[in-house]
Amino acid sequence: MSTEILNKAIESTVASELAFCKFLSANDTGATGGHQGGVLVSVSASRMLFVEILPDNDILKRDVKITWQGDLVTESTFTYYSSKKELRITKFGRDFDIINPDRTGSLFVLTKQSWDDYSVFIMDTEDEIEEFLSTFGISATETNCLFGAGGVQRSVIEQQAIETFISSLEVEFPETEVMSSAARNISDAVYNHVEYLITNPDKKIIEWTNMEYALFRALEEYRYGDIVRCGFPSVEEFVSVANSVLNRRKSRAGKSLEHHLEAIFVANEIIYDAQPVTEGKKKPDFLFPSAVAYRDLTYPVSKLATLAAKTTCKDRWRQILNEANRLKDENKFLCTLQQGVSPMQMDEMEAEKVILVVPKPYISCYPRDRQDRIWTISRFVRYIKSIQNTD
Repeated sequence: MSTEILNKAIESTVASELAFCKFLSANDTGATGGHQGGVLVSVSASRMLFVEILPDNDILKRDVKITWQGDLVTESTFTYYSSKKELRITKFGRDFDIINPDRTGSLFVLTKQSWDDYSVFIMDTEDEIEEFLSTFGISATETNCLFGAGGVQRSVIEQQAIETFISSLEVEFPETEVMSSAARNISDAVYNHVEYLITNPDKKIIEWTNMEYALFRALEEYRYGDIVRCGFPSVEEFVSVANSVLNRRKSRAGKSLEHHLEAIFVANEIIYDAQPVTEGKKKPDFLFPSAVAYRDLTYPVSKLATLAAKTTCKDRWRQILNEANRLKDENKFLCTLQQGVSPMQMDEMEAEKVILVVPKPYISCYPRDRQDRIWTISRFVRYIKSIQNTD
């Protein structure tokens, strides 16, 4: 779904030497109820913002011009606080309302035109966010860092494992399930922490997702790198290849989280059905323990549960509300890699009896006074095991 802001953000990113993106956290937007200290930026982005090396015991500041959404211009400041090891964008001016609590979880994109001129674009809808991330081949777990200049760096052993997998392929691009499985195998072999499947599934989900995107980008480079470097004989052929790449990225992105969650469930001996039919054409992503149990009206509702898997969930989370008629008031869960949603959206979810399930490191991005409503993946797994009596 193309919008003016999305198109401007893509164009500016392509034209920039370096770019940075992140999901706006509750602290960034002032949704925490505390003092807003500007937008927190990963220290890894410092080479985009400063010429100097970051000091060990001082505050480093630099004034710049930022154009917001291609329109509003502010005289702002990049500030590094060595005592906290924090890098922030501050000083937006009085009555600045572009960043507000409703934008918690929106995608913030910073691009650099020169050392004095920068641009910021903020995308609010899931369609915009997913289109932008797909365009540059990055996952929701790879935000809060620089991209567009080599991407996320992988270790030598990871690169070797990726190259071995690619050389073994007999098809141009394998099915998404095969890619997800390969990413898990490579990640588990490289990091050697298979026990995290049980003890720390939150960490495994992030590791696997990062590895799958690295694997997919490497495969794209292997299949298309020479073609791109040699150029195209016509605009039509360029458009054809570009569309093929982008469509493939979009089509596989949504399934990745589902595949990795299934691996967690299997490792924890959880009984489930994936994509079962409940009523009519309704199909939740996961139903616990099974469609057979769901249709058995004597089976206790308290032992049934559904889980939706959505990489982002700013506006499409309501789609899950009517996926299982028997579960109106309990055990409706939504797992997401979204790093923050607005206080109002969280209140709406609570009113609809939807419980967010988020990898543990991302919970701090949500409004502080509502974080206790959010479950980690570990907690969700323990709960499902308890109602299935599999502990």
